[in-house]
Amino acid sequence: MKVFLKIFIFFLITTAFSQTEPQEFKNPILTGFHPDPSICRVGDDYYLVNSTFVWYPGIPIYHSKDLVNWKLIGHGIQRKEQLNFDGVIDKFGIFAPTIRYHNGMFYITSTCVECEGNFYITAKDPSGPWSDPVFLKDASGVDPSLFWDTDGKSYYIGTTRPETSEWLNQGEVWMQEIDLKKGKLFGERKVLTYGHANNASFPESPHIYKVNGKYVLLISEEGTEKNHAVTVHHSDSLWGPYVTDYVNPVMTHRHLGINYPVQAIGHADLVETQNGEWWSVVLGKRMIDGKFTLGRETFLAKVEFQDQTPIFNPEVGKVVLNQKRPDLPWSPVKENSTTDNFDKDELKADWSFIRTPQKEFYTLKNEKLCIKGLPETIDSLVNTSMLLKRIKDFNFLASTELNFKSKSPKEQAGLVIYRTNNTYYYFAKQKDKIVIIKKFKGEKEIVAEAPYAQKNVFLEVEGNGLEIQFKYGSSKEELKLLGEIQSLEVIADGNGNQFNGPGIGIYATGNGKQNSKPACYNSFTYKKLKK
Repeated sequence: MKVFLKIFIFFLITTAFSQTEPQEFKNPILTGFHPDPSICRVGDDYYLVNSTFVWYPGIPIYHSKDLVNWKLIGHGIQRKEQLNFDGVIDKFGIFAPTIRYHNGMFYITSTCVECEGNFYITAKDPSGPWSDPVFLKDASGVDPSLFWDTDGKSYYIGTTRPETSEWLNQGEVWMQEIDLKKGKLFGERKVLTYGHANNASFPESPHIYKVNGKYVLLISEEGTEKNHAVTVHHSDSLWGPYVTDYVNPVMTHRHLGINYPVQAIGHADLVETQNGEWWSVVLGKRMIDGKFTLGRETFLAKVEFQDQTPIFNPEVGKVVLNQKRPDLPWSPVKENSTTDNFDKDELKADWSFIRTPQKEFYTLKNEKLCIKGLPETIDSLVNTSMLLKRIKDFNFLASTELNFKSKSPKEQAGLVIYRTNNTYYYFAKQKDKIVIIKKFKGEKEIVAEAPYAQKNVFLEVEGNGLEIQFKYGSSKEELKLLGEIQSLEVIADGNGNQFNGPGIGIYATGNGKQNSKPACYNSFTYKKLKK
């Protein structure tokens, strides 16, 4: 009887557990600012990286067991000695990293636009530490990747513009052998393709795979806007010739029209699971009221090879928001708390700077994050006293409790909603008032202000689609609106913002001088709102 009871209890537990496992997953798998995804598998583990432009630490590295649930485990650029983004505008910096694994070593190739160009970094542990960048002087263009053939030789695949163009925005995908110990390209350089059509533009993000004994070259074309697409090319030999597939483009949303809610699908990377399934990560943009306020995000799509052609989401032919999940053990990860009480000795991993910090401006002590307001301002192209988290939702609430007393009207501290140094909202406390500062299309203005003399203040912003409203008060229970509802078009694509993504966080400045006293934040909350 006891044995039967134990079996019955075990059955109930396992049944209940299985019922908690969803049969579908939701796209995007990484919401908010997560463009240009690249993926690799090592055994039962999956690793994914994204572009970060001038955000620091750069190149987030995510880990998953099931391709759906991802945990941030480190960054490829995590030391100021690796890269300096001073003077680099927000839409440049780290472009299109590719992550690969070979013989016990992880490799990330990437481009630092307006820095020193194409480079690779290495690590034995994907969580880090990663090496200093090895820059490749003779590698022009962007979006590099690596490929190892079965003979062990390693190859660099890049993109660039030809010396003379036959059509608008013509580009070429090229390959050359690389010595990864010496950090040098050598041997013949050969152009593999100019794209799938005779007027293909911006061939980028090239990846080579060997599938069923043949070589598959996957690229993106037409730029990362509404005509973005994934195309495929085949060859019996690594060096080509690569023949364009009749099915091309194998993945795009361009044919769905400008009103389809998910646009700009492209920049694919493939991975084969330990169970023999093929999946692809791609970037895309979700639209709200005709605008794109979240930047480019990472989506997941099923792939089947049919007659050597990778068919994306067979019988559907597009990225879908709800889909049957991969045939892998469901492996949820612990969700981050919506509130950071600053009770650790280090910043949590989901905080980011804009550009590489050259000065120490914050301390964590007594469950407070205290920031020195540096002389540098948000409008400059250097690191400032600003910390951001990604905005991941169309409907969200963010708040903070701030303790700050200034002597000069120039000294400010508060909340910031940031896309670039020319597009942001700053919700700030200064000497004797609370202000909302907006910068949009080169124009900077105070859109609302109210007298406020207390040292302590609660600041809250609530995003609802394209609308954002600002509240303040001496306690959470006594918040009141400041000004009229504003527009989040400020951080939408189309204002010099098409590559990077938006963040929300905290910022302090002395506007030319260091603040006389630090701004201390007791907490910061960011959470998704259900609408």
